[in-house]
Amino acid sequence: MKVLVIGAGAREHAIITWLLADESVSSVVAAPGNAGIAAIVETVPVDVTDAEAIGALAVSLEAGLVVIGPEVPLVAGAADAVRARGIACFGPSAEAAQLEGSKAFAKQVMAEAGVPTAMARVCTTIGDVASALDQFGAPHVVKDDGLAAGKGVVVTSSRDEALAHASECLAKGGGARVVIEEYLDGPEVSLFAITDGTTVLPLQPAQDFKRVGDGDAGPNTGGMGAYSPLPWAPADLVADVTARVLQPVVDAMARRGTPFVGLLYAGLAMTSRGVRVIEFNARFGDPETQVVLENLRSPLGTVLLAAAEGRLAQVGPLQWEPGFAVTVVIAAEGYPASPRTGGIISGLEAAAEVVGVDVFHAGTTVADDGIAASGGRVLSVTARGESLVQARERAYAAVDLIRLEGSHHRRDIAAKASQA
Repeated sequence: MKVLVIGAGAREHAIITWLLADESVSSVVAAPGNAGIAAIVETVPVDVTDAEAIGALAVSLEAGLVVIGPEVPLVAGAADAVRARGIACFGPSAEAAQLEGSKAFAKQVMAEAGVPTAMARVCTTIGDVASALDQFGAPHVVKDDGLAAGKGVVVTSSRDEALAHASECLAKGGGARVVIEEYLDGPEVSLFAITDGTTVLPLQPAQDFKRVGDGDAGPNTGGMGAYSPLPWAPADLVADVTARVLQPVVDAMARRGTPFVGLLYAGLAMTSRGVRVIEFNARFGDPETQVVLENLRSPLGTVLLAAAEGRLAQVGPLQWEPGFAVTVVIAAEGYPASPRTGGIISGLEAAAEVVGVDVFHAGTTVADDGIAASGGRVLSVTARGESLVQARERAYAAVDLIRLEGSHHRRDIAAKASQA
């Protein structure tokens, strides 16, 4: 089977790495890919916002399966364009992808499915926002209704800051909306599930670190690291969330006539009142994918094709390696506000030689004098270990071998969990 993977980040690099480990996969092509991906598979250019271009590319390559990594092409209808050409696709339709594309839509579906989530109000004016902020009180949670690359949410005790973020979101025009929610206490958990629109296969849970600095200081980012599985999580967490959240949402989408086929990602808060859904994503999360796939024993390509073809029930429960995985994101100078690109990266080969380590490229490109940074999040340095402590030690040992002028990373990824 020839697989086309759409995307250019560390998530796609990890997906491709595990697709290549599946004997049923004969070859992989990435579009557009990055420097790390280009070192292991063929890469071709594509405009990821152009659904028809993605569909045409799948035909020209004679792909047997298309895996769409980022949310932008999914919301733009890339999966529809691929399926319209008779090619299997792992990724939801544009309508189903609104679970991520519109937080207001996601709230509607959760209400229909009886899924526990935060109380919320959808606002279209700053007056509505002010009223909602007063209703729920501080800390204030303000979410851009649309896609915002993981940076559309502000959680703050400052009413002025909350109003400023809401104003910025509403200023986009075109019917822009913001969602004001009650604050949910407790640690956050990411749980992925592969689904064919009927059957749901959950993966192992992960926890990511959104803030840029140690101790969760500074602004939100696309994610600065993650670990999986979670040694502190209740033993029945995955089964409980599958039964109370994932399966009901998949069933609700099917009843709407917009079945969700692909990766359903539930962002959860483990509150004092029980599990609550923070948000849904319609694709593999980054950087959680890097750690979750590290422990997957089941052949990835076989599973994704079964989901795309509506026969996931034949696959059975996913199989996992024992142990843990940790990933640490190395970010460019100035990230997330204004990342500096163009810097040359050294130490990649030495880092990759550390036992149990995979270095997944995110924002990288090939330059005349080596591999250069081309984005804000540059690398995801990922390691497996028999224990969380060992996985963490290996990841940071590899991180310390990599050099990129002005780059930064968190030193506390999985630190608290590894000490428990």
